[in-house]
Parts: sequence; structure tokens; C-alpha cells
Amino acid sequence: MEIYGSCKKAIEVCASRQTFAIAHLYHDEKPMDMHIHDSYELYFSISGGKQFLIDSRFYDILPGDLFFINQYESHHLTQIDSQIHERIVVSVYPDFLKSLSTPQTDLNHCFFSRPVRFGHRISLTEDEKSRFRYGIHKISAIEGYGEELLEQAAFIELMVFLNRIFLAREQDCRVLPEDKKTNHKQVDAIISYINQNIEDTLSIEELAEHFYLSASYLCRIFKAATGTTINKYIIAKRITLAKSLLSQGYSVNEACEKCGFRDYSNFLKAFAKAVGISPKKYAQFTTAP
Repeated sequence: MEIYGSCKKAIEVCASRQTFAIAHLYHDEKPMDMHIHDSYELYFSISGGKQFLIDSRFYDILPGDLFFINQYESHHLTQIDSQIHERIVVSVYPDFLKSLSTPQTDLNHCFFSRPVRFGHRISLTEDEKSRFRYGIHKISAIEGYGEELLEQAAFIELMVFLNRIFLAREQDCRVLPEDKKTNHKQVDAIISYINQNIEDTLSIEELAEHFYLSASYLCRIFKAATGTTINKYIIAKRITLAKSLLSQGYSVNEACEKCGFRDYSNFLKAFAKAVGISPKKYAQFTTAP
């Protein structure tokens, strides 16, 4: 299997093949805004030194950290700088992983279980890091006759291994330290307020009035702490909610209203830009038997 040098390329290949794709990156690509995509993401940090904002949770990224992000969770890599940033990113098509699961073994568990103070991250031991990298190398080295079957077998082995680690952390209560909070308590409060009131208008002016701040100061401290703007964060959260609602069978109109869009045409444009297809088509794909 080819290992790509671009995360965006791996996501595209994953979507087109509807299986999985792997990227091994050493430097930063052009930073993406707060975003979501239709694939699961395994993000393994080799060098550390960055920070993740996943939904409303902040994480410092240390060497050996592995993040599990599902298709409904908006995320954004912050603190972009010129340092070497080595990581392995695996994009997984959700329906493919579901097809590999059994009633006894749900390989999707690690992407949806979010225990308190556990969240999206596990920190791998030295042995676990070696086994993870060996699994990636094993997949990448396969070629020739039966390639697709051997890749699938190696991928299943890797996902069983990762879910076993995830379950062990849960069962043994080896929770991680408290997730990182921003250096600005006001920004933590703003993020919490947005998430709790995502169905409301949430204009900059209304937020500024609620927190007794000027609009310019509000925008400045939010961008400094998160690396993205308030409006981009709100839109990403609303699209994330809309995807979840549509996959549950809500109509496009209902999803538009419940995720806080007041203008239907703006909802259609924002959804299509973020997801790549219209809400109607997305609903047809995700709710089809």
C-alpha cells in the first residue's frame, strides 16, 4: 500500500476507495481551518509539539500520543510553527470498519467512547509505539498477489490491537491528566457557551455582550487561544451537528433549524463546502439500508 505525503491526499483516497489510507508527514501542510470530514482519523504523533482542538477539548500533543476522531467531530491543529512535525495519519472509511466488525468485536468502539477525562487520546508506551509503527510498516510493505486481502488482514490486526489498548485504559481507569485548558479562562467559557447554545444566533455582538467584552477583544483572544476564528468554529460545530442529525433521519429543514442556521441557502452552501455534497445527498447516503 502506498503511504502518502499529504493528509488531504490520504483523505481523498480513503473516500474514493471507501477503505482506508495512510499518510506519513514530516512537515506542516497548509493549516486547515476548523474542519470535519467523512472518514475516521487516527492521528499518531511522533515528534509532538503541537496542540489539538477537538470539538471543545484542548490537548497538548506529546510524542507517542494517539488520537481517535470520528466523522462528526470538528477539529483543528493549533500552534502551527516551522518546527519538524512528524506524524502518521490513518483515514478510515466508517462503513468499511463497520463491515469488518462482528457482534462480539466492535472495531468502532475507540472512535465513539468518550469517558470523562479520557476523551480522544491515549498515550502509547514504548512497546505500544513500536507495535503501532510495525503494523503501519507491515501494511505498507504488502504488494503482489493477494495484496488487498493481506492489507485488510493486517489492518484488522492493527485495529484490534488499538481497541484492546483503548479498552484496557478504560477498564483499568488509567485516565489521562486533565485535558489542557486554554491560557485564558474567558475563552474556555466562550467555547462552553457556544456548545451549549449552538441552536441560537450566536453573533459576535451577542457573545461580546454576554461576556461583557468588546467585539474586537473577544475575537482577538479567541483566535490567539484556538488558532481559528469564532465564526469558523461556530460553523464547524453546526455542520458537525447537522451531519449527526441527518444520519439519524432528520429532514434537511429540521437539521438546518436545529443546528442554528437561520438562512436555508446559507446552510446549503456551508454544508456543501464543508462536506463536499449537499445535505440531501448526505442524508441519502448515511440513512440508506
